[in-house]
Amino acid sequence: MNTTTVRVLYIDDEENNLHAFKASFRRQYEIYTAISAAEGLKILENVPVNVIIADQKMPGMTGVEFFKSIINTYPDPIRILLTGYTDIEALADAINHGDIYRYITKPWNDLELHNSIKNAYDAYKAKIDLRNKIAELEKTNDELNRFIYSISHELRAPLVSVLGIVNLVKMEDLYDSSGEYWSLIETCSNKLDYYIQKTLQYYKNNKTATDLSSINFKKLITELIELYTYTDKSTNFIINIDQNEEFIGDAFRIEVILGNLVSNAIKYQNVNEENKRVSIDISVTSYGADIAINDNGVGILNEHLEKIFTQFFKGKNQHGSGLGLFIVKEALTKIHGKIEVSSNVIDGTTFKITIPNAKFDKETK
Repeated sequence: MNTTTVRVLYIDDEENNLHAFKASFRRQYEIYTAISAAEGLKILENVPVNVIIADQKMPGMTGVEFFKSIINTYPDPIRILLTGYTDIEALADAINHGDIYRYITKPWNDLELHNSIKNAYDAYKAKIDLRNKIAELEKTNDELNRFIYSISHELRAPLVSVLGIVNLVKMEDLYDSSGEYWSLIETCSNKLDYYIQKTLQYYKNNKTATDLSSINFKKLITELIELYTYTDKSTNFIINIDQNEEFIGDAFRIEVILGNLVSNAIKYQNVNEENKRVSIDISVTSYGADIAINDNGVGILNEHLEKIFTQFFKGKNQHGSGLGLFIVKEALTKIHGKIEVSSNVIDGTTFKITIPNAKFDKETK
């Protein structure tokens, strides 16, 4: 370690201690001294200090109080407290809140203090290195996410063209003219489109900032049902929406949450069930929205209930991407919502979610 690069600030109201400290360590560290907390703060404003040492018993502001006052403004420097008396309560409080790295009793032992400064600087370097690595990882992750989004977005254009051609073939009554080939093309194209849509949802949920607006749940649910039942009208929907209060929320994420749950309720219906049913109950208050989506589909095995919100998890009865419920959970976390699930292979599945009403938060602030 090149000790000449270590910048140490020592604050003490006794000038003799400042001189003694500087005399002992000036060859090993770049020393800055201050006779008061106010003077120490001025030095911090102009010098990138690595380690701060402060005496506890100073007039006007104690060492612990000084460290507490700078924790948000100057979080990086490692803090060491010098104390000439035992103040267990103050020390314990400072240590527990992370305000100090170590404390040393006065008069100090040069070797002990030297080792403490070295260790503190190592902790400082580790903190900075970790932050830099996190920043690098976040940058790499952001670039990867943007690349995936761009590729997914570009893939949709030719895919939509393929699905358009399939629709033209249907309109010209040529769909069955080549055996099952057109059906296979349509199935594979729809599956690829589903994966792309989930990828785009995942990216947007991670990157999109919260955008609050008024939500009409009746209108939203109606649109979602029309969207996800356009190819299969066999499922009967029972809708019960009680909304007499204005609900303010993140329209994008709420649509993603309900869209995935409605889509799954349709997708995982039992093919042998004559009366395919999905019930949607929504109750809106000034505090939030309580939503229950129940189906009489194939259900979820008990051993899978704790795993269904895991990324890419696919149970025995699932044939999707393994992203839908993961995205639901992530989106709910973003808007401080909660979700519960109960299911069995006989009665089907019920999802219960709670979403806070942002209107209440605004009115109480």
